[in-house]
Amino acid sequence: MGQGMSCASPNNHENGIFKAAQMGDLDALKSELEDDPSLLHEFSLYDRNSLLHVAASNGQIEVVSWLLERSVNLDALNRHKQTPLMMAAIHGKISCVEKLLHAGANILMFDSLRGRTCLHYAAYYGHSDCLKLIISTARTSHVAISWGFARFVNIRDGKGATPLHLAARQRRPECVHILLDCGALVCASTGGYGYPGSTPLHLAARGGSLDCIRELLAWGADRLQRDESGRIPYLVALKHKHGTCAALLNPSSAEPLVWPSPLKFISDLNPEAKVLLERALMEANREREKTILKGTDYSVSSPSHSDSGEIDDSLSETSESELCCICFDQVCTIEVQDCGHRMCAHCTLALCCHNKPNPTTASVNPPVCPFCRSNIARLVVAKLSIETDDIDLCSSKSRKSRRSWNLSEGSSSFKGLSAFGKMSARGSGRISADELIDKPNE
Repeated sequence: MGQGMSCASPNNHENGIFKAAQMGDLDALKSELEDDPSLLHEFSLYDRNSLLHVAASNGQIEVVSWLLERSVNLDALNRHKQTPLMMAAIHGKISCVEKLLHAGANILMFDSLRGRTCLHYAAYYGHSDCLKLIISTARTSHVAISWGFARFVNIRDGKGATPLHLAARQRRPECVHILLDCGALVCASTGGYGYPGSTPLHLAARGGSLDCIRELLAWGADRLQRDESGRIPYLVALKHKHGTCAALLNPSSAEPLVWPSPLKFISDLNPEAKVLLERALMEANREREKTILKGTDYSVSSPSHSDSGEIDDSLSETSESELCCICFDQVCTIEVQDCGHRMCAHCTLALCCHNKPNPTTASVNPPVCPFCRSNIARLVVAKLSIETDDIDLCSSKSRKSRRSWNLSEGSSSFKGLSAFGKMSARGSGRISADELIDKPNE
């Protein structure tokens, strides 16, 4: 793939500049260039890598900084038209990625190998820190104005694959989450990525990535969308013998809760409140998975808080007043502004999903506060009046006998939210083990 950074050429070994750049030996590099300054713009014989390519791909930040000070070509192209920024993203060298971006490296360049950008490579190789940095740069650079930020996040390679497709295919759930959170299209189809017409969910099913499937379903991936062969993701998972994935993708199983992204007050959440609600969403869907897989040969590990049979004594008796008045199980961690009423993250999420709008409709009606019926305009993290140093607000820890939050055994007031009632509307979610074996001609 043109990614090897070895210095195989005899000439390169003789002058030592590429070896010095690879090893980060700045003194040796300076010595070689003092004797022959023209070597600064030399390229390796086979891969046509510049000194900046070699230093960036090996994470030699001091060499990268020194070369940039000498005005070397920031976007030099190697044999496959890959830039130093692409090479740093491929190898996950975050400090070099940051330095090159700060210096103005072009994030919109495509290589000639597969028509990919630095964003594709960061997603493909699972370097989430590099991915975040590239996306952050795109928000604040000319790219957002000239191309449009949403277009950049959904940029396609030479075979029609977006970064989300690549992250899902390569089993990179953290990158999948980052891209979805930044506006990646969850139901986009590939062009000819070896699997024509595949969505990210098809590719996650093919790779057997349960975590990627969870993320995609939570962001609204369509389990019934077909690829060009007419297969839904469920059939792809069956074909590749990923039984647990197939169980969750079975169209007859219960629908997962979906992150209500079209709602404005959701998109404007502060980071702390967003973490709480996202965690509640994933925990709710984990409980759904238990129901789906019950009675099959497959199981899904439970959230860590429900694995322990120990009584949670982290909440003092004075915390009774902080319990959610809807479910009476969880501590109130979310506050509605401007009315000031509080709920736990699970009940807040149920309220949002109950009122989840159709993104194709013109009007988006926000849900209302269940206590005063005013429109919910903004959610923030509630400040508890008790000591919370020992309480993990992102978990579902509850008091004593109500340690685990279970959809089938929740309080009656919580069940009143019909968002969770629809989860069983399309069947119990149980499938027989016979359905999970590979089937021919699919």
